[in-house]
Amino acid sequence: MASGTPRVFVSHLAGVPVFDPNGDQVGRVRDLVAMLRLGNRPPRLVGLVVEVVSRRRIFVPMTRVTGVESGQVITTGVVNMRRFEQRATETLVLGELLDRRVRLVEGGEEVTVLDVGIIQLPARRDWEIDKVFVRRGKGGALRRRGEALTVDWSAVTGFSLEEHGQGAANLLATFEQLRPADLANVLHHLSAKRRVEVASALDDDRLADILEELPEDDRVEIMGKLKEERAADVLEAMDPDDAADLLSELPERHKDRLLALMQPQEAAGVLRLMSYEERTAGGLMTTDPIVLRPDATVAHALARVRNSDLSPALAAQVYVTRPPDETPTGKFLGTVHFQRLLRDPPFTLVGSIVDKDLQPLRPETPLTEVTSYLATYNLVAAAVVDESGSLLGAVTVDDVLDHLLPEDWRETEFHGPAGIENLSGGSR
Repeated sequence: MASGTPRVFVSHLAGVPVFDPNGDQVGRVRDLVAMLRLGNRPPRLVGLVVEVVSRRRIFVPMTRVTGVESGQVITTGVVNMRRFEQRATETLVLGELLDRRVRLVEGGEEVTVLDVGIIQLPARRDWEIDKVFVRRGKGGALRRRGEALTVDWSAVTGFSLEEHGQGAANLLATFEQLRPADLANVLHHLSAKRRVEVASALDDDRLADILEELPEDDRVEIMGKLKEERAADVLEAMDPDDAADLLSELPERHKDRLLALMQPQEAAGVLRLMSYEERTAGGLMTTDPIVLRPDATVAHALARVRNSDLSPALAAQVYVTRPPDETPTGKFLGTVHFQRLLRDPPFTLVGSIVDKDLQPLRPETPLTEVTSYLATYNLVAAAVVDESGSLLGAVTVDDVLDHLLPEDWRETEFHGPAGIENLSGGSR
């Protein structure tokens, strides 16, 4: 940013693309790194945390930033691809400053930080935080509750104090458009304290989606910090197979208490999944595929497929059973693939177009055979049926991949591929 350009509020930088001098995208801004200074001196902004294509997070010094304009950041020179590690003297602006409760120097009133403004110093590449956008709490008779105002950094105090119970609304607002896997990446890189605070601020459905994408240690940590009633609600919002996997990672006593707090029907489905060996079709399957009776029409089937909460793999086909049309009691008749639904008239009954040629999987089928089955028949999902012919659930390719990849693949993805080292001279 050239000297004299107006300040930028950091919430506007979250997720913006970062380009090199040739116009090639390096990644996206996920946070900013600042160093707090003694007294009321404005913090110095030392760099950006940029997430590159591999989801590795790297550090880009502010001395390499030549422009912040039109929703993009321009850098100069080759960036260092070494994974970002936060130092003890550094503060993450989005992750740690937003939602903090601080006090106005004049009057000592407590306020909440909504945003902070950064500006480039004249004739230099140095940047600093100069403004703080805050919201008042309860005020005097002449002040409206929730009044927001922008003040100089020197007009507030308390940023260096440790805070317990810090909110997360404004941090989440900066990342509300992220996919669950990307927001999980944000949580993974926060401190343990902030990770739990942010998780607590999410609604049950959003947190459930994110827990499915987090490494095991993070999931167990978050579940251990939630109130048990809330944890049980989140488990109910998760896909049954993911809930079963998460419960299996928890201590036995904690697992039993959570199952007791869940709705009986939800708990029964999860317990049924936990009864199967992990690396079998039964242990991999979900108990919530699209199940229809044979007298359902193609139009009804397509309406079910359109459900935005379904994964692409589950939406790829419907499973036809005799009444009752639910797992695990419906007699399995066959599968109707999405492409077949598109080819037939809307009034066609699904019972007349089922694919009966493919033999369904048995719950004891090992992972290697499940993988071969999906690959042989070019499928993204397959029915799982018991000895009596009742539909138990469906195995999807994403769950198969989860178990084919190394156990620490989520951590590897978050950290970036091992072996990528410094691609440019110098270091932080």
